[in-house]
Amino acid sequence: MPVARPARRCALLLSGALLLTACGGGSSADGGKSPKSSGAVSLENCGRKVTIASAPKRAVSLNQGTTEIMLSLGLADRMVGTATWTDPVMKGLEKANGRVPRLADDAPSFEKVLDAEPDFVAASFASTLAKGGVAPREKFEELGVPTYLSPADCEGKDNSGDGDGVRTEPLTMEAVYGEVRDLAEVFGVEERGATLVADLKARVAKATAGIDASDTTVLYWFANQEAPYMAGCCGAPGIITNALGAKNVFADTKQEWPQINWETVADRDPDVLVIGDLTRRSQTAETAAKKIEFLETNPATKSMDAVKNKRYVLLSGQAMNPAIRTVEGVEKVAAALRGYGLAR
Repeated sequence: MPVARPARRCALLLSGALLLTACGGGSSADGGKSPKSSGAVSLENCGRKVTIASAPKRAVSLNQGTTEIMLSLGLADRMVGTATWTDPVMKGLEKANGRVPRLADDAPSFEKVLDAEPDFVAASFASTLAKGGVAPREKFEELGVPTYLSPADCEGKDNSGDGDGVRTEPLTMEAVYGEVRDLAEVFGVEERGATLVADLKARVAKATAGIDASDTTVLYWFANQEAPYMAGCCGAPGIITNALGAKNVFADTKQEWPQINWETVADRDPDVLVIGDLTRRSQTAETAAKKIEFLETNPATKSMDAVKNKRYVLLSGQAMNPAIRTVEGVEKVAAALRGYGLAR
């Protein structure tokens, strides 16, 4: 990891807490409303207290999930970088996203992030703000840059082992809604946060009204052909499954994304395959087209009922992650199950 150039930092150490003074002027445009200019915001975030001296003007988002929340809150003019993309940006956010520099399609270096002179850094995954990721949170905080981690990746989850972690409690959309509210408070746009949460809740209610898929089994394949990542019981796919009353064929594991061999997948023989349609290139079989080609030609999977009957549901990677687009996942899977006659 390249060494940062600390001479470019402009943090102050005040009363034992790292409080940031803005690096550069930046735009304060906020749809006609100015950000809060006084009064620090303090949050309990993933086991630590985070203090932000004033509404950020030079924020960096290191994962697509946090990026899309910020953009949905109308904060593009207060962002100086994004990174780690699995999909095209959410529909309706293209123009706003185009105004924010992309530091990297995948994880940027620590120095690359610091070169953007951020006054706030947010990430969706604990691994991003850890050793082996962009940098541990402490590295940013030593330079006076407060960090924020999505509660959905730390609350009720053990990230201490290998892989993508283990859920100790089932994830719910409340964790995502909490992130929206937190970020809205940090930037001083609480009303926008409340409006966004209300809209997301209304969409879930509409998508699931009267649905009963209790006799239907589903499987979620995120990525990788050789050792595929399938969803366990209790992450974002669990939110989708539970909202529809369906059953995940791998609900017997609390691992977030266990890697499962194809013989076991074929043995579980789900009614529907929910397939990640990713545009990144870090794994094999990222796109839905590549996944379906594999399923329909592989000896272990081509005779599966869902494959023979082409009962596929294509989702963005973000819809399968704990994010505001998990709501998109609920909507699309609900519509597909109704279309396939597998939901009442």
